Amino acid sequence: MMAEAPPPRSGSTGPTDIRDDAVRLEVKKAAVWIGLTALVVLAVYLAQPLLVIFGGIVFGTLVDGGQRLLGRVLPIRRIWRVIIVLLLTVGFLAWVFEFAGSQIMAQAVQMPPLIEAQTQHVLDWARGHGITVGRGDVSALAQQLLGGVGPVTQALGGLFGGVTTLLIIVILGIYFVLEPDLYQRGLAWMLPTGSRDYFHGTSHRMGRTLRMLLAGRMLGMVIEGVATWIALAVYGVPMAALLGLLTGLLVFLPNIGAPISGLLMILVGFSGGTAMGVYCIIVYVVVQTVDGNVIVPMVAKRTADLAPALVLGAQLIFGVLFGILGLALADPLVVMLKIALERQAEHNTRPEDTD
Repeated sequence: MMAEAPPPRSGSTGPTDIRDDAVRLEVKKAAVWIGLTALVVLAVYLAQPLLVIFGGIVFGTLVDGGQRLLGRVLPIRRIWRVIIVLLLTVGFLAWVFEFAGSQIMAQAVQMPPLIEAQTQHVLDWARGHGITVGRGDVSALAQQLLGGVGPVTQALGGLFGGVTTLLIIVILGIYFVLEPDLYQRGLAWMLPTGSRDYFHGTSHRMGRTLRMLLAGRMLGMVIEGVATWIALAVYGVPMAALLGLLTGLLVFLPNIGAPISGLLMILVGFSGGTAMGVYCIIVYVVVQTVDGNVIVPMVAKRTADLAPALVLGAQLIFGVLFGILGLALADPLVVMLKIALERQAEHNTRPEDTD
């Protein structure tokens, strides 16, 4: 009978032990780079879920901004202010679906054939003036234009690619806004002790800037949407309610939303004659002038100063990668990244300051 081999001593060298300090240091460096690469690959693979989570953060920030505004006139506990804002939001959506839903949906059904007919008129006018444009190209452009706003005009399709995604965003936002400190402390706990104050300071600045940005977006959405609706309805422009709703919603997409809503408005206007088309152009110019010279500068003074080309580039990239959800969240993402880089630059200039 063979004798059992003695167990290895705890201090003996194993096959994965590295005695050379230089080699051990290089292995650690390689492990760090491999880990970072793995995190990047994982982030790319989970980009869509991460974007949905960020959408929940944006929604939660929007609700938090509403309860903070409500707190200026209603000194009650924060949880009750959050509940009031959520109830007001649900009540507003219920009112829209109950009183305006049928009218808007009926107009949404009429819009695609109307836009296609107006596109054909533009094509005929161009040919009459010696401009050769392929009908297939114009039809494809019209379909893409309608497809870009299609999710907005569908009854229960959702604004972000489906009811399920929108519901997840709302639920995540409610969780975040009910206990924001819980999630912030959880993230800070995973960081080194010396970096936690810096993280809290960065999070505070990000939250404040994002709240102001979203407040400006909401203000612009309400003003432009209601003003467009009233102005078009007074003149009797077809689908005034739908055009007002689209104009208000597309304000959330700076640089891209305004041209889309304006083109739709003008095409619908010319379906009722030249005078109505010119009137729609005037309405569009006036509304955009007020937004560009009053609302946007007022908001820009209190939020992050973003370069328009930077925002437009981010919208194009995220729009191609993630559709309407990426397009809607591109602006907040750029703001968050800008704040993070500014904080890091400040931290680098004051290495002794950890906040």
